[in-house]
Order: sequence, then structure tokens, then C-alpha cells
Amino acid sequence: MTDLTLPLPDARATDALGMRLSGLLKPGDCVLLEGDLGAGKSTLARAVIRTALETDEPIPSPTFTLTAQYEGDDAAFVHADLYRLSGPDELEETGLEEAFREAVTLVEWPDRLGGLRPADALTVTVTTEGAGRRATLSASGTRSADVLAMLAQSRETQLAGFLAAAGFDDARPVPGDASNRRYFHVGPHIAMDAPYAKGEDVRPFITVTGMLRERGLSAPAILSADAANGFLLLENLGEGLFARLCDADPAREAGLYGAAVDVLHDLRAQESDAVPPYDMATLEREAMLLTDWWCPAAGIAVSDDMRAEWAGVVRAAMMEVADDRTALVLRDYHAENLLWLPERDGTARVGLLDYQDALIGHPAYDLVSLLEDARRDVSPGQAEAMIARFLARRSDLDGDDFRRGYDLLGAQRNAKIVGIFARLCVRDGKPRYLSMIPRVWTHLMRDVADLPGLRGFIGRHVPAPTADILARIEAEYTQ
Repeated sequence: MTDLTLPLPDARATDALGMRLSGLLKPGDCVLLEGDLGAGKSTLARAVIRTALETDEPIPSPTFTLTAQYEGDDAAFVHADLYRLSGPDELEETGLEEAFREAVTLVEWPDRLGGLRPADALTVTVTTEGAGRRATLSASGTRSADVLAMLAQSRETQLAGFLAAAGFDDARPVPGDASNRRYFHVGPHIAMDAPYAKGEDVRPFITVTGMLRERGLSAPAILSADAANGFLLLENLGEGLFARLCDADPAREAGLYGAAVDVLHDLRAQESDAVPPYDMATLEREAMLLTDWWCPAAGIAVSDDMRAEWAGVVRAAMMEVADDRTALVLRDYHAENLLWLPERDGTARVGLLDYQDALIGHPAYDLVSLLEDARRDVSPGQAEAMIARFLARRSDLDGDDFRRGYDLLGAQRNAKIVGIFARLCVRDGKPRYLSMIPRVWTHLMRDVADLPGLRGFIGRHVPAPTADILARIEAEYTQ
């Protein structure tokens, strides 16, 4: 086939190419990496190797050793950097001739190979393009042409191949959400398509799924996985979303929400929980979405001083909760991510979705996520009853301190969501989220009522989402 040219606008796109390439290579394959110093050859090679080794550990450059070998489950990978090669005689010491026959080889500066250059190789030329890169791929033999053809496959073709390997040939789309993930009904199961190049990564989902299922909770079983390419085949937990059940029969709300609150007691942090902390840097970065996206969309020019002031206000407020590491926080714990499974027992009756961003943090976060829902109104009095239910089983917690943490994290979360919903319209062309901002704003105002620092800044600088402002934003960004 003809050469394949792929834009790599950021480092994540370069990693995505390496991840995709890694799954296609087998012993005897050779990838020749060409490009100027700093073009990204090593970045691409490291992504290939990290994927093969299933590790996030740094992969050192073989600049001084010339070659480095890594043992994967299915093949050995040899990474060669020949930039410092002083003459052809040094090639004999690298062991590359044997590696070309028995391993997957990734060679930087392949012009130094001379007569040792393999006749059948995939050449990847990486060049800078604006703030990003461009990769041009070409094949010089039958096997490399096969790899190139597989790299050129569309996302749909890749998904079809993944499903065919699992024994399925039909996929029906499920309506999408705010992310770049796509879901499909596949026989009795659900397929997830989560492209790494678009900011998704199924590996945290796999990790957290294991953590939840070890607790006896109803995260969907993973039936098949292609983590490098972002495809999963999942157990289908059914159609009983809490939001739909409550809308159909409001009398069920208390029972369903009570069950959801009880799940939170099974989410106490454990030493084996392998996710990062919900630390100050993360809390601050998320809260900055309010000034970075909502304020400009609403017509407010955000100066550096204003942004710095908001960051300082957020840090001062979050100091009370940022060091808490007592809960596994699922972060999007609300009625549209919970499913009722009445045939199961105890907390397993609550099916869990959309938890791949889980962190270790404060136990109030998921409770406020549940009760201050961006998408539906919890009936009057229900929130207070559910907070009391939670605290009734947590004698280790001081009720007043917990409620203050609830308000602080509610304020942080709702400030973030206002910014996210503005960004979904302005950047991503999804105006339907604008209609939810007034509800989130109401939550935010409740949260900051007794938090003078946050309340004062918002009152001085951040406009409320009036009907006029929302209409103008929609008209301006959805033409």
C-alpha cells in the first residue's frame, strides 16, 4: 500500500500510535525510526515497549548503551539508538543481526545500519508539525506491508475485529455521553470503545473494576480486553438506571438512594487500592475550570490576577479536605451511573458505571455527587435524610466536620461542573449541557453559603447563569 501519514498533535497521540503499533508487532518485525533530534522517535519507541510490558515505569534511552532488550509476554523487544555509532564495526557488538531474526526491533538512526538494514521493515519518519508532530509510515516488504495495512484500519474496522475475536459480529450503538467513549450493545453484552488518542484510557477502568469486584460490588465483569487499542467487552448490568426508575415512580427514590448511600460504606480506602490521591493539585486544577471556561463564555475577561486570586481562594478552602485519604472516590457517583439489580444481595444490588477516574480522597465527595446531581433534582428533604443515613453508620466521623467537608467538596465539584458544561458547549459543540448549569449553580450557591472565601469571590467575579447569558452562549457557539 502507499505511505500512511498520521497527524500527532500532542504527546498523547504519539503514545496512542505506539500503543497501537505494539499490539501488531511479532518476533522478526523491525521498525526503523527516522527523524531529527528531538522529533519524537524515542517517545514512540518507549510507548511501544511500555505497552508490551504493561508498565508505566520509565523506559531509559539506549543512547549510551546503543541497545536495550526487554522481555514481553509474547516477544523480546530490542530498542537501538545508533546516533553515537562511530563506525560499521561497532554494529557487530550490538547483537542486532540476531535481534532482527528473533525479536521485535526498534531502531533509531537506521541510516547507520548500512548493509545490515533489514529488507522487510516498517519505516516511521517523525517530523515536527506546528506544536505537534507528523508520522509518515512506509513498508519495504510483505510483512511490514501487512502491519501498515492494519495501522491504516479505521476505528470501526478495529472494533469489528475485536468483537469478531470474541465471537460477535453485530454492534448497535448506545446513546453517547459527554466523553469520547462510545458504547455498543453486542449480543447480551456491552462493548466500550475508548480511544487513547482522544483522551481516553481503559487501563484505569480495568484496575478500578478489579478493586470494586474484590469488595463484592457490582462493577461489570470484563469479558474481553484490548487495552492498548481501547476496546473492552463488558457484562451488561441491564437497563435499571436509578434516574429512570425514580422518574417512573418517585416513591422509589428513598429506597434506591438509601441503597446507593450504603454502597459508600464499602468504599473505605484499602492499602491495595492502586489509584492516585485526590490531592490539592487535582482539586485546584478542577476548580479552575470555573474561571477558565464559564467566565469567558459568560462574557467575563479573566485576568491573570483574577485567576491567581481564585486559585488562592480554592487552596485556602480545600486545605481542610485535601489530605483526607480514607475513601475510594468514584467521582461520578449519581443516578445515571447507578443500576438497580434486585436479584442480587446487599450492596451488590447497586450496579456501578463510569468509575475509571477514581481517586483516593474524602468520603463526602461521592455523597455530594449523588445528592447534588447535575442532571436531576433530588426531592426536598432527601439529601439531609441521606447524609444522616451515612453518618449513622460512621461513628468514627465527627458530624459537623463531615458536613463542612460535604459543603467544601460540593462547592469544588459544582464549580468544576459549571466549567465543564461551558466547555462542552464552547469547545465540543454540545449545547445541551447548558440547560443543566442553573441546577448546578443552585447547588453551588447552597454549598458556599457558609464558606465566605469562595462565596465572596464568586459574588464579585462570577456571573450567575441567567437565561439571557445561556441563550447568548448557545447562539454564539452552536452556529
